[in-house]
Amino acid sequence: MRDDTLVRMANQIADFFAPYPEDEAVAGVADHMKKFWDPRMRAGMFAALDRVKGDLRPLAVKAIERLRDASASAN
Repeated sequence: MRDDTLVRMANQIADFFAPYPEDEAVAGVADHMKKFWDPRMRAGMFAALDRVKGDLRPLAVKAIERLRDASASAN
């Protein structure tokens, strides 16, 4: 999947959770990506994160970093 598509999708999820308190919002975005994104989509976002960080909402970045760190510690 293209980076711009992943960014758009991640930002849409972050926009949905933006009204929540930050901790809940980060958890909500991360949980949504874990449940509904194909593992290849998550891997693609992890690989693209440094390239696209400036295009992502801060909430999306925090959630992706949380997922990436959890994924790395699980392996």
